Amino acid sequence: MNSRTDTPVTVIGLGLMGRALAGAFLRAGHPTTVWNRTTSKADQLVAEGARLAPTVADALGAGSLTIICVTDYQAVYELLGASDGELDGKTLINLTSGDSTQAREAAQWAGQRGAHYLDGAIMAIPSAIGTAEAVILHSGPRPDFEAHRSTLDALGTVTYLGADQGLASLYDVAGLAMMWSVLNAWLQGTALLRTAGVDAATYAPFARQIAATVAEWLPGYAEQIDSGSFPAEVSALETDARAMAHLIEESETVGVNTELPKLFKSMADRSIAAGHGGEQYPVLIEEFSRPRKN
Repeated sequence: MNSRTDTPVTVIGLGLMGRALAGAFLRAGHPTTVWNRTTSKADQLVAEGARLAPTVADALGAGSLTIICVTDYQAVYELLGASDGELDGKTLINLTSGDSTQAREAAQWAGQRGAHYLDGAIMAIPSAIGTAEAVILHSGPRPDFEAHRSTLDALGTVTYLGADQGLASLYDVAGLAMMWSVLNAWLQGTALLRTAGVDAATYAPFARQIAATVAEWLPGYAEQIDSGSFPAEVSALETDARAMAHLIEESETVGVNTELPKLFKSMADRSIAAGHGGEQYPVLIEEFSRPRKN
């Protein structure tokens, strides 16, 4: 990583992730100031060379770049709201988990106090911070991101998404939807195979191969979604729906939960009823794009 080491950095919030962020900056050679309500959480970082700020205002005044990673957005306002003057001219990168509306509101709040604001999301566990495996998403004005990109490189694989501060949060939850969907599908298959005495470890390599194969379809399917045209190049949705029915029947026969495959089929059935049975699977984007009526 080509991180500059002369840029001072402040990290506010020293939970597991905050400590990992501060540690990565220290290892990259950045002068690092930290603050946390419970000061003992800074002990190891101080031993490694960090400076513990006595107040939030002091922490903000230590440099032009502040990373905040706390419990929620309300905590961000509570901690920084009493230090309005200290935000003027600073760059604030908020890596606190939240939604896109909160991110956009926080950007407006920070801007009113003279701060440059980037919102972010961490797609990694604390132990991966500082390695290429840690993907850190950022959204906000590009000049503000580029001004600190070399410093942020200390944290991992830094990715810029666009000027809309809400994008990092949206990508975050979209990634979680992907993660849980893959895991739930694998668990469904594992439950089926266990009824025949096949253990999870035996099934996992096959499931991984299927997941990798499906992932290869995504760019082509994305072109269909973006163009709004869904020719059945591989199979028609009505064909997929028949396979879904088979999955439901098999699950019922062997005594496995059917909630997940029934959800698949209910969405496919609605799309087929709307006249899309002869189109390809991505046509279901229309079902995913509208809220479900109760």
